[in-house]
Amino acid sequence: MNAMTSVTDSFPVEEIRALFPAIQKAGDFIFLENAGGSQVPQSVVDAVANHLIDNNVQRMARYAHSEGVDRKLAEARESVAMLVNAYRPEEISFGLNATSFIRLVSLGISKMLGERNEIVITDMDHDANIATWTALEADGAKIVWWHMREDGRLHTEDLVPLVGDRTRLVACTVTAHAIGTIVDVASVGRIAHAAGAEVFLDSVHYGPHGLIDVQAWDCDYLVCSGYKNFSPHMGFLWGRYEVLCRLPTFKEDFIPDMPPYKIEVGTFPYENVAGMNAAVLYLESVGRRFLNGENSRRAAITAAMAAIRGYEVTLSRAMIAVLKRHGATIYGISDEALLDQRVPTICFNIGGITPQDIATDMGKAGIGLRDGHMFAPRLMKRLGLAMETGAVRVSMVHYNTLDEVARFDAKLGEIIARRRG
Repeated sequence: MNAMTSVTDSFPVEEIRALFPAIQKAGDFIFLENAGGSQVPQSVVDAVANHLIDNNVQRMARYAHSEGVDRKLAEARESVAMLVNAYRPEEISFGLNATSFIRLVSLGISKMLGERNEIVITDMDHDANIATWTALEADGAKIVWWHMREDGRLHTEDLVPLVGDRTRLVACTVTAHAIGTIVDVASVGRIAHAAGAEVFLDSVHYGPHGLIDVQAWDCDYLVCSGYKNFSPHMGFLWGRYEVLCRLPTFKEDFIPDMPPYKIEVGTFPYENVAGMNAAVLYLESVGRRFLNGENSRRAAITAAMAAIRGYEVTLSRAMIAVLKRHGATIYGISDEALLDQRVPTICFNIGGITPQDIATDMGKAGIGLRDGHMFAPRLMKRLGLAMETGAVRVSMVHYNTLDEVARFDAKLGEIIARRRG
């Protein structure tokens, strides 16, 4: 038995798929666009529905329905704090999406630039983690670019000469949403803090694929979204408590000037936060299948993400082998020896066929994937791709299967033969 067979046999993918009503309802349809939003387990659907039935009122009032909102928000804050290994639950703030939180933090930092006015950003990120920082040039910020190398990776040795006594912040992704590269963010934290700078991490795309650990990464801010993490559309911000206390934010006068209150201004989708809580509990339930010894919530999450990472490497290996066999140009890491440095999110092109034609044909065949610029114009430029066409992206998570990769393989072969014939 080879290593791939061993991992796939030990990972209960069919049992897991049975927990997702959209997968069951879709029949033969293949979800290969999970970077655009993952499906949710039934427990998440139930949590959202139950909140709307039992607690669809405003929080902080003195009656049972409202008190239930407060209780569920507190439970969700505890769960998400556990998910990211926060120092305390108050470091978690909920809201609409990651982009709005990046903007909130950037606006606060714009008021604290002073002599430390340099912000380091990358050309591998989603534009949400670029444009929000370049907008600060109007406030006196100087943008410093940390460039991706031709191998599709951000090398931390390239970051060292970019930071110094004028660096205010290093902002980067944990995992590239377009090409799947995992960044060594723990080293980013060490380099930035040695220069007296702070670190802002976009963990939206890494969330469903690996263990988030803000303590081990030694970052200062981190954003994530529910919609890629088996939850409804919502977002959350983690920040060091003392850093959030210093951050200037807009708030009404009656709101306490402390986190999370100063961050959670206005009403946000409480029902989706309840869904995020259920998504964390779902991951814990996956992890308990693999626990040996400690049975804490964090241990269960750690076990889940370790098992998911191992299984997803087999998906990456299989999909990259398929694309190579069809002569695809793969952007980013494609060396089998380096697959532990990527997630199964893969951008590619097939010579002589537009990404739009491939996506259209796949969609008609019941395979959902994405084509285009992936909301990353600077990355497209680095890859030498036109914004109008971009690339094709397949993005898998732990409920995808090797059989689905094989079906994609067969359909891609048919498309190439027909389009080139």
